[in-house]
Order: sequence, then structure tokens, then C-alpha cells
Amino acid sequence: MPLVVTVDQRDSRRRPDLVPATLAALSAVPTLRPFQRTVGDEFQGVLDEPAALAATLELLLREDEWWIGVGIGRVELPLPDDARDGRGPAYLLAREAVTAAKASPWPVRVLGPADAVALESAVWLWASVLARRTTKGWEVADLADRGLSYDAVAHKLAITQSAVSQRARAAGLAETTRARALVTELAARCLEAV
Repeated sequence: MPLVVTVDQRDSRRRPDLVPATLAALSAVPTLRPFQRTVGDEFQGVLDEPAALAATLELLLREDEWWIGVGIGRVELPLPDDARDGRGPAYLLAREAVTAAKASPWPVRVLGPADAVALESAVWLWASVLARRTTKGWEVADLADRGLSYDAVAHKLAITQSAVSQRARAAGLAETTRARALVTELAARCLEAV
């Protein structure tokens, strides 16, 4: 069963259109149906891999510009070529979730089977860590995500290994690594429950 993700730009009437750049960034995420603009400042995609949901959420939460709705459920088959042309409960849940996100403590909601509540809770906790991450923290996180050791990160940033460790701790690298894994696991459980 797929995960439908519907995304709406926050405060879009006063800001430039961020959809094209974000769609380009999301093109690296494996999808069942690629993300594409639906209407105005909204876009939607269909995922079938739990790790792809984690990658999508991390990118969107990092940008801190979006209301995010995740719907987990059935879709009408055959799935059309364009994500925006699909139908079924997962699409309706994603629409309901993105609307509900606008009144939530964090800009993301997840609706679907019973396990969706646990998935949403994990995403909110992850979002709270990512929201506190500074530019310097993201520098370390990005290099560490590429597989560089703290020593290599220190060399690349021309800082001490101790400074890298301090930035990593302040950026919550250990916590976000576990959060990404937890979100992936809980998304898998939700898909199995549908």
C-alpha cells in the first residue's frame, strides 16, 4: 500500500514560489509516483518505501516552509501515471492531514491505520530536534550523512575534532539518526496494517 504525501507552502502569498526548487530536491527520493505540483503552491507524491518517507520528511522539515500531510491507506488501482490523478482513501487522508497540520504544534500530520499515531509522534519528536539545528550543525550532519568520520569532517571544515563532536551533539546527530530509523520502521508497520 502506498503513502500519499500532500504538501502546501506556508505563507505563500507573501513569499516566492518555493515549489520548483523543492520538487527538484525531492527528485532524488525514490517514489512510486513522482512529486508534482497539484494546484497553486501545493504538490503531491506517492511513495511505497518507508525509507523514502523518512527522506522526504527530513528534507521538508529542514526547509521549514511547508505544511505536510501523510495519508496511509489504499488507492484505486491501476495507479495513474501522475500522482495528482490518483484516488482512494490514502489521497483523502493526505488531504485531511495537510489541512490538520495547519493547526498542529508541528507542521506535519499523519493519518491512516492505528500505528499512524505512533508514526506521527515520532515525526513530531524528530521535527523538534531538527528545528533547533543551526547552520553549523547542518554542515556537520550533511558531511556525516555522506559517511565522513568526525576526523574527516574536522579536516574538511578546518576545525578541531572536539568542535565537530560539540556541533554533532548540539545538532542532535545521534537522536536524528535514531529518529530516521524509527520513522522508517513505524511507516513500515503502518503499510503492513493497511
